[in-house]
This record gives sequence, structure tokens and C-alpha cells, in this order.
Amino acid sequence: MAEMGSKGVTAGKIASNVQKKLTRAQEKVLQKLGKADETKDEQFEQCVQNFNKQLNEGTRLQKDLRTYLASVKAMHEASKKLNECLQEVYEPDWPGRDEANKIAENNDLLWMDYHQKLVDQALLTMDTYLGQFPDIKSRIAKRGRKLVDYDSARHHYESLQTAKKKDDAKIAKAEEELIKAQKVFEEMNVDLQEELPSLWNSRVGFYVNTFQSIAGLEENFHKEMSKLNQNLNDVLVSLEKQHGSNTFTVKAQPSDNTPAKGNKSPSPPPDGSPAATPEIRVNHEPELASAATPGAALPKSPSQPTDASEVAGGTQPAAGALEPGETAASEAASSSLPAVVVETFSAAVNGTVEGSSGAARLDLPPGFMFKVQAQHDYTATDTDELQLKAGDVVLVIPFQNPEEQDEGWLMGVKESDWNQHKELEKCRGVFPENFTERVQ
Repeated sequence: MAEMGSKGVTAGKIASNVQKKLTRAQEKVLQKLGKADETKDEQFEQCVQNFNKQLNEGTRLQKDLRTYLASVKAMHEASKKLNECLQEVYEPDWPGRDEANKIAENNDLLWMDYHQKLVDQALLTMDTYLGQFPDIKSRIAKRGRKLVDYDSARHHYESLQTAKKKDDAKIAKAEEELIKAQKVFEEMNVDLQEELPSLWNSRVGFYVNTFQSIAGLEENFHKEMSKLNQNLNDVLVSLEKQHGSNTFTVKAQPSDNTPAKGNKSPSPPPDGSPAATPEIRVNHEPELASAATPGAALPKSPSQPTDASEVAGGTQPAAGALEPGETAASEAASSSLPAVVVETFSAAVNGTVEGSSGAARLDLPPGFMFKVQAQHDYTATDTDELQLKAGDVVLVIPFQNPEEQDEGWLMGVKESDWNQHKELEKCRGVFPENFTERVQ
């Protein structure tokens, strides 16, 4: 017993607490059975409902924020691995190696800074906000117990007053206990009646500050990351230009049902790099004499491959059949202009238009050269590019200004769009050659 007293717990206090629990239990049973009335406060009950809703929302927000932070950390690790891979494959003698390594370091620091600021400005604030709920929740539960004590004391006092045999001493003591229970309950009730509405209203400002912080941090992060990505892109473009002769464009592999190309070798691009420009055959063939009408010359379409039998049978005309001016013009064009311009120039010298024999083909766009079929999907990244799906057929046409043609890009219009609109201005666009395969 002395030991219990030394800890501030006495047998009398324990007995008092046990008695209170029994009294509360009896009172609740009577209230549920309808044998005793219960003090109701609808306004306070609404405050408690708002409190529970606010607590649930805050708990969910905290959970989702932690999930977001975990995702940021995972993206940081993935980005770090990707940059490490770039550093490993970037050979020592390539220009821009130091710049690429510095960009990778800054990328890593930017991810770390973003994650830490999210923790400081969002997660810790979230934890502080939720830290006030347990104490208030405990006080709400305690108020409920004190309300039961008050109702119990009130019912006890009323039963003594209505008893047939009244005991003034017991009535006085019951009245004293009622006043005491009422005072304790009302003190707690008043405090909570003030705090709960205030806490409920604070949620708006908290949500605004939290999401503003997250949005601002994410915006700044993406701005800085965009600068680093642009710097890395510049380094890689510089590398490509300085090592252009060693660059090999990865071309799409033809599928089994794709028509095979002709036996003609592709014309080499102006800079000598393989597969850098479309396969465009320059037509330097002279006018062929017609078998039906001797002496009449028929132009040969540039898109038609030379028949093997013509070569084998010796039907190729002699070089002397060309006009002197035509030979000089063809040689000059082939040595100084892009392949697209050369073919257009050659067609103009011969007096023909692609797909025509004396009259232009009305079912093909002006300047049509050949058809290609998309082997892979291509997502356009600019307004002047074509959006391609695997299987789309594109009618290739020359650039209006040959100087605008970039290496490895073609100008064309999707066959489906041309058949529907017949307007080049609305339908034409550029696309990467290595996503397509020539079919005609």
C-alpha cells in the first residue's frame, strides 16, 4: 500500500475510478434502454462529425504525400542510373564529355534538392498539422465521459427528490455532486465548442499552403531540369556534328509483307553518309525511240525502274542522243544539288513530270516522286511534321525550298489525306525517312 502511495495512486482513488466506470456503464445501459434521458447537443455533434472528417482527410493527404515523395525518390534513382549509363558509353575522346558529366552531377543535385524541399515545406508541415488531432480527440472522448457523469448525477439527484421517504442529507450530497459534475463538464464543453470550429476552418488555409508549396516546388524543378536537358541536347548535337562521318542512322527493318525495293542502288547523299537522304534515283536516261513510230521520242518517267531486259538487249541509247545542254545541266545538278532537286531538275530538262506522259496525273500531288510506307508509329513533335501510324502510305514530294531539307527527312502527304482533301497546304509535312520503307 505504501508503494502505491509513493506513486501517487491510492487504494481510495482506484476504488473511486472503478466506481465511476460502473456508474457510467449503468447510465449508458439505462439511456440505451430508454429508461434515462440523455443530454443532447446537436451543434457539438456536428462539430465532432466535422472533426472526424477533417482528421480522415488529413490522414489520407499525409499518406498520398508520402507516396508522392517515394515516387520522386524512385525517379531520382532511375534518372541517376540513366545518367551513369551515358557517362559510361561516352568515350573519352568524344568532345563534350566533361560537360555531359557536369550536367549529370547537376541533375543528381537537382533531384536531391527537390526531394528535401518537399519534405521540409510539405511533409513536415503536414505532420505538424495532424499532430494537434490526437489531443483534441482525447478531450472529446473525455467530455463524453464527463457528460455521462453529469447525467448520472442529475438522475441520482432527481430520484432522491421524488422518493417517498426523503433523506435531506443524501439530497444535499447528491446536489453537491451534481453541481461539481456539471461544472467539470461545462468547462470542457466550452473549450471544445470554441476550438473545434476554429480547427475546422483552418483546413482551408492549410490545404492552400500545402498545395501551393508542392506546385511551386514542382514548377521550379521542371524549369531547372528543362535547362539541364537543353544543355545535354546541345552537347549531343555538337557530338553528332563533329562525328558526322561516323554516324549511322538506324533504319526501320522491312516486314515480311512489305514490297521489296528495286535492284537499283540508292543514290549516295551529298555528304557521303549512308541512308542520310531518301533513295531518289536521278534520271539521266535519254529519250528512247518508239518501236511503233521510228524517230518519235518518248520521255521515261523517273519513278519507273529500268527494265533488266532493256539493259541486256542493248536498248540503252548512246550518250550522244542527249542534247549538249541537257548533259551539262544534268552533270551540274548532280554534283552540286541535293538528290530531291536533281531529280526535279532532270525531269524538267527532259520535259516530263513524275507520273505523267504528256499530261499531269490528276490523282497524285504536283511533283510526286515515289511512295513510302510507315513501318513504325511516329509521333509528330512540331506543327510541320506528319503523324504516322505503321502501315500509312505517304506520297513523297520535293521541298519547296531545297535548302530547308534536313538530312534524313522527307517531305510528303499521307495518301489518305490527299485522296480526301487534294490540298497540299493543309496536308503536307516532313517525316523521318528511317521510319518508312519505299514501296513504289
